[in-house]
Amino acid sequence: MDPEIEPCDDFYTFACGTFLKETNIPDEKVSVNTFMITLDRVKEQLRTLVSEESASNEAKPFRLAKDFFKACMNKTLIEERGLKPLKTIMDDLGGWPVDRGDAWDEKSWSWVEAVKKFRKYGYSVNYILVFLVGIDLKKSTQRIIILDQSALGISREYLIKGLDDKIVQAYYSYMVDLAVIYGAERSRAEKELNESLAFEIKLANISLPNEKRRNATTLYNPMTIAEVQKAYNYIDWLDYINAILPESLKVAEKETIIISVPSFFKDLEAVLKETPKRTIANYMMGRNFAISAFFLTEEVRKRQLEFTMAVSGKQQRGPRWQECVDATAGSFSIALGALYVRKHFREDAKKTALEMVNGIRSEFQKILTTVPWMDDKTRKAALAKAKAMTTHIGYPDEIMDNSKLEECYKDLKIDSSKFLESVLAVTVFGTDYAFNKLRQPVNKTDWLTRASPAIVNALYLALENSIQFPAGILQGQFFSADRPRYMNYGAIGFLIGHEITHGFDDQGRQFDLDGNLVDWWEPDTKKAYLEKASCIIDQYGNYTEPSTTLQLNGINTQGENIADNGGVKESYLAYQKWVEKNGPELKLPGLDYTPQQMFWISAAQTWCEVYRPEWMKIVIITNAHSPGRFRVNGPLSNLRAFAKDFNCPEGSPMNPTHKCEVW
Repeated sequence: MDPEIEPCDDFYTFACGTFLKETNIPDEKVSVNTFMITLDRVKEQLRTLVSEESASNEAKPFRLAKDFFKACMNKTLIEERGLKPLKTIMDDLGGWPVDRGDAWDEKSWSWVEAVKKFRKYGYSVNYILVFLVGIDLKKSTQRIIILDQSALGISREYLIKGLDDKIVQAYYSYMVDLAVIYGAERSRAEKELNESLAFEIKLANISLPNEKRRNATTLYNPMTIAEVQKAYNYIDWLDYINAILPESLKVAEKETIIISVPSFFKDLEAVLKETPKRTIANYMMGRNFAISAFFLTEEVRKRQLEFTMAVSGKQQRGPRWQECVDATAGSFSIALGALYVRKHFREDAKKTALEMVNGIRSEFQKILTTVPWMDDKTRKAALAKAKAMTTHIGYPDEIMDNSKLEECYKDLKIDSSKFLESVLAVTVFGTDYAFNKLRQPVNKTDWLTRASPAIVNALYLALENSIQFPAGILQGQFFSADRPRYMNYGAIGFLIGHEITHGFDDQGRQFDLDGNLVDWWEPDTKKAYLEKASCIIDQYGNYTEPSTTLQLNGINTQGENIADNGGVKESYLAYQKWVEKNGPELKLPGLDYTPQQMFWISAAQTWCEVYRPEWMKIVIITNAHSPGRFRVNGPLSNLRAFAKDFNCPEGSPMNPTHKCEVW
């Protein structure tokens, strides 16, 4: 804290000021915040677990995770193998034109055939257009194939500015240097990759911006494959889809799929037609190399780091073990999560956290019964949705059963002497697993959707209408079963309320109690809601972040801001209710703050953070969350209870006369 700051002027700096002044960002990081501090501790614990030698009878999932970590740590072998593993694969995929020069075989290459091969090897099939098997938004017990706009190499927001943008320039010179490291002549690489960048910029220009992707109904455009073929007749869609699906799964022309952005698919035809095959191949192969860079030699990784530095301000790589823990946790989240909770989770945390969830949800339900702008029919549906929301805390019990874990990983094989190939094998395995679910009914209580407990995060899943608080977040600044409740309600309580409120933010409110995309709002109530949300959009859209002088994007961040405003209020009300039942708590020794004031301080300190300016820019331009300063000062300045607890005079920065409130 910085007690010299007047809390009614700038509560964030009052609560976090000394942290802001004294925290140095390590060279290998782009920011330091509460989440990261807790995550670093989790990573240290995971490192110990994956570094231990496997016993001869150890379950296969744990052996696989340890072998993968070992493969990642074996720098000597990775250097010895050099770029050979990548080149063997790239040659089989048709070769990288910029490297092959005039010897590249254009006649036999097509992007559609390339995608089919990428799928078999474990490379992305989403460079030109995204293919996924997801839950049907209107029938959330079923799955459906979804086709969406392309997944770009860097954010659309940068690409549409072209080479005038510094990040686009850094991206271009990175791709050129990768090609040269691969073996291409520099002059050819500069010319040809400039053309492939121009192609990617065209893909960005025909894609919808994030602001226009918040309304789920506009992204829900069901068509049969036959209708898709008629509307976008530039590839054989049935053949394309069946080639990407696992071999045991085949669909027919009458299969209904979702086209997320019809305008993208319409415009894509012209972009593909006017772009030479060579340019498209250079783009796709370059993306493959960039994705592989982390798993290759020091020379490639060094150039990757330079690109990261230019974009994010990061000064150096973290220690190798940390990167390998990240890679292993990403590839074996269930196996690592199982090891983690067996060793490090305190069972008493589950009981205390559940008690808090129930109390906070009960306060949210009271808010729903009293908001004056809601009609009775919508109110009834909202209450039913809040009551139906399921809660998952810590980890699923199944994660303790080795036979269930063995079943998960039974078809996966990796070779600890071949790191790149192992990474790709895990990708193929994961993609097969996801796509094989197409014909399976959605089990909303499936333990596997909650089986990654070693993460420091919390979630609301609209299609399940469920909230999750994994084991990794129930510690540190966020939570401890043996400290005053006002600190827990301020920290994890804020997050619990935040996740509950996500069910009723601008996106969550589009789904009903069963997780279906249904408009259950009466027209007048919907109008009143949108007016209240637009107050939040304007409030945050008028904030300027001091280190970058950039204005926040009030539209893109509205969902998170609505969740923050509702979440901290609900948690505060639940804490007051807890005190009524259990009696007032003692102050913290040596601090002259009331328990209520400590609630707000604990809430604010959840968001203490320092950023490199380059990274702060990326957060503001691309992230759905507001920076920490505004996650504190925004909601608290809207709450009368806060102003009362700190005696903030009306009209002061933290107690403005005009306040926004959705929930």
